[in-house]
Amino acid sequence: MPKKKLREKAEAVKTKNPLTNGAFDEKAARDVLRMVEEKGIQIIDLKFNDLPGLWQHFSIPATELLEMDDIVRSIWVDGIGFDGSSIRGFQKIQESDMILIPDPSTAIVDPVCEVPTLSLICDIYDPLSRKPYTRDPRYIAKKAEKYLRDSGIADTIYFGPEAEFFIFNDVRFDQTENSAYYYINSDEGDWNTGRDESGKNLGYKIRFKEGYFPVPPHDSLQDLRSKIILKMKEAGINVEVHHHEVATAGQCEIDMKFDKLTKMADNLLLYKYIIKNMAKKAGMVATFMPKPLFADNGSGMHCHQSLWKGGTNLFYDKNGYALLSQTAKYYIGGLLKHANSLMAFCAPTTNSYKRLVPGYEAPVNLVYSARNRSAAVRIPMYTDNPKSKRIEFRPPDPACNGYLAFSAMLMAGLDGIRHKIDPGEPFDVDLFELSEEEMSKIATVPSSLRRAIDALEADHNYLLQGGVFTKDVIDVWLEFKRKREIDPVRMRPHPHEFYLYFDI
Repeated sequence: MPKKKLREKAEAVKTKNPLTNGAFDEKAARDVLRMVEEKGIQIIDLKFNDLPGLWQHFSIPATELLEMDDIVRSIWVDGIGFDGSSIRGFQKIQESDMILIPDPSTAIVDPVCEVPTLSLICDIYDPLSRKPYTRDPRYIAKKAEKYLRDSGIADTIYFGPEAEFFIFNDVRFDQTENSAYYYINSDEGDWNTGRDESGKNLGYKIRFKEGYFPVPPHDSLQDLRSKIILKMKEAGINVEVHHHEVATAGQCEIDMKFDKLTKMADNLLLYKYIIKNMAKKAGMVATFMPKPLFADNGSGMHCHQSLWKGGTNLFYDKNGYALLSQTAKYYIGGLLKHANSLMAFCAPTTNSYKRLVPGYEAPVNLVYSARNRSAAVRIPMYTDNPKSKRIEFRPPDPACNGYLAFSAMLMAGLDGIRHKIDPGEPFDVDLFELSEEEMSKIATVPSSLRRAIDALEADHNYLLQGGVFTKDVIDVWLEFKRKREIDPVRMRPHPHEFYLYFDI
């Protein structure tokens, strides 16, 4: 087809692709086709996100993409169908047909597949209305960024999540009508100091809560983490640092360089994907479950964030407390005010609240502070560079759906700015030195997922502003968490209950 005709046809369909603001990016699509040819790609993998936060996918032969004779009326605009009723949190059986439209800007050579594979993240549409699907987490994140720009407060928000995780050598678990157990093992585990390892137990197990930062041979995962970050860099993720974390038994952290909200949520899924697959290739298993071990640290995901406008960091003030601006303090006020309902998205599992327990190092206290790591909001003080000034919201964990959690935090912060919510005075004292009476006066995050979900039901109007979250998303989240997670866990006997009550 002549280029002029192709351009005319592209113009004619611009309004039929609202997710890209009405514009079909023909150049980006053609760049993908060139990448397929130049890299010898054989498979195209189409990825999208379910509501709880797990990547889903299916694949097509690369020839299917290359042989599309009309790039305008093709997968890039018409999309490709799938069954939405089989995806968690999506459609009912009588309304199951959905379509995916790939975002060409997300194209990368898949970093873990052996067959040359091109990975594309997709956006989800309703095939009848041709409108973006309200429950598509990625669409919610895009709306959140648009709402920020439309507000006039700022034009960009940056997120820098610090996702922690465990890499184990073995995991087994089961739950039946008459039994329940889990079993985890790690060559690093402190409980293995006396294990017979074919006559060669070499010691160097990491003691409980002493995994931060011993060198190898204590840190047995150094090379694996290095291989992981090299794969991440191949895939376009900017990595700042990797290290062992506090807990025994292979707790790790790899920090990505900050990025814009939707892009960072994309990267978080890619990050998890690479870690899980690289661990599997090494004969091990990675988990982002917040609290897999009793009596040692759980895995959090401290979220650094800052608002920018016209290239200026709005959170910096050379005369403010911890170099924070009033805008930043109002943003903190919004996070603290809505923290209970935020936890429904930021700490979204029943297991999350095994980590968020008062009296330990967990960031459960709804206060803010410079450097104090038991505060829900910490202001890092490593540098006085204006570009580095940010706040760190510490209660989230890596089990969350990044698109939803980041969007919810932004909406809470903007609500704080809009309504000038005062976060109160900073809390810079050692919380462990306070009396029980003094501690009782400090508000904390919810003690369970049930309470967080109840809080979301009572407090979610701030999320609905600008249509970022919609009522159907809130409703299906409440229903899913109550029926699929809270009730099943609540109704099952816990193994420790047999220890406590069997002889009663």
